[in-house]
Order: sequence, then C-alpha cells, then structure tokens
Amino acid sequence: MPKPALELNRGKVAARLEREGWINKGGGSHDIYVHPVRRGRLISVPRHRMLSPGVARTIAKQAGWL
Repeated sequence: MPKPALELNRGKVAARLEREGWINKGGGSHDIYVHPVRRGRLISVPRHRMLSPGVARTIAKQAGWL
C-alpha cells in the first residue's frame, strides 16, 4: 500500500491548518499554531518555502492528518 503524499509547500500546510481552525500566534523564525478545542497542543511551522519531509510528517501527525 503506498504511503500518503506529504505536502511540502509551507503555504499550503499553513492554509490547511487555518481552514481546520488552527490560529497563528506568530513567532520568530517559526509560526506557532494553536487550536481552540485541542488545548495544550502547539504546531510549529518553520518559515521556509518548502518543508523537509521529516518536518512535514511531524506537522501532519500533530495536526491529526496521519
């Protein structure tokens, strides 16, 4: 069974997080996303155009996409 394709484009990942209710709280070199319902969970998204596969996988797991 093939693995699901990970989105590596930072803009698309950020847009999906925001569509799903995550709120961007800003940050320095990373954007920090919090969710009003999922308390205690933070997702850190680096400010690069493209994400590495490992970072994209970690974000997808934290957001519940995998």
